[in-house]
Amino acid sequence: MLGYWKAGPPAGALDAVQEAERLGFDSVWTAEAYGSDAFTPLAWWGAATSTIRLATGIAQLSARTPASTAMTAMTLDHLSGGRVILGLGISGPQVVEGWYGQPFPKPLARTREYVAILRSIMARQAPVEAAGPQLPLPRTGEGTTGLGKPLMSTLHPVREHIPIHLAAEGPRNTALAAEIADGWLPFLFAPSNDADARALLAEGFAKRDAALPSAEGFEVSVPVPIVVDDDVDAAADRLRPMIALYVGGMGAKGANFHFDAVARLGFEAECLQIQEHYLAGRKSDAIAAVPMRLIDEIGLVGPVERVRDGLARWEESVVTRILVQGDIHALRAVAQLRG
Repeated sequence: MLGYWKAGPPAGALDAVQEAERLGFDSVWTAEAYGSDAFTPLAWWGAATSTIRLATGIAQLSARTPASTAMTAMTLDHLSGGRVILGLGISGPQVVEGWYGQPFPKPLARTREYVAILRSIMARQAPVEAAGPQLPLPRTGEGTTGLGKPLMSTLHPVREHIPIHLAAEGPRNTALAAEIADGWLPFLFAPSNDADARALLAEGFAKRDAALPSAEGFEVSVPVPIVVDDDVDAAADRLRPMIALYVGGMGAKGANFHFDAVARLGFEAECLQIQEHYLAGRKSDAIAAVPMRLIDEIGLVGPVERVRDGLARWEESVVTRILVQGDIHALRAVAQLRG
């Protein structure tokens, strides 16, 4: 998991991607927020690889119309020989309305419409029409010319079914992922939440359309921050800023999905403290307030032996794919642990 960029391209990223492929890792994942986009890096690094799958984790729904997302995914799928996994997410109201200038209300309904349009475009069986109400195709009515017509992609897909994975942290959109997607991308997830996760996925599977691939092949891919270091405290300190940012600063007070996800793990009091410090501008205090117990819940830190012991909890959970958040040394350590 390479995520999104900060001030510029991450140093050594191509070396890490090529090393991951050499070591037999399944896929490389990128993300976007309000800086670098998710697709361009995959095209760049994909050109220098041949087998590793190219996945967005996540591309934001509001960044592109469904047609634009389908065009981009299908084009990259052609160029890479069918290696694309399309991970999508709704983001939050601060980004959706503040950066993309799109409305945020009814995000689950919008996701359902968006995925249905993607499926129709990629299948290329007929000109695409969608009733809406949020994403109607063709668009008609006030403010239009009335000349829009249903169209079918001129590009023939490499695969009629590019895997679509949905990012979800809340209960309702987790169930929605199991209902309409090929995979679930949780974030700030812990194996201790396994029973609740399985119940929500089962709820979605019960409503799943028979035309979709079987739920038996459904994937659960979780970013897990991994720091291999003989000094456990030093390793933990490398994760605290990231956790403090997401819990305390990603989203408004009362509308931060990351806060909610961590609070549901049993850390509501700690989340409130982190958020209070962060929103008051006391970032160092917010970072210091991230407890070791939380780091051990959602990450793997410390010597190789400690990471190995922690890894077993993830392998026994609903998770089918761990996305390693770490440097090339973490990749090598995990590869060694996996044999």
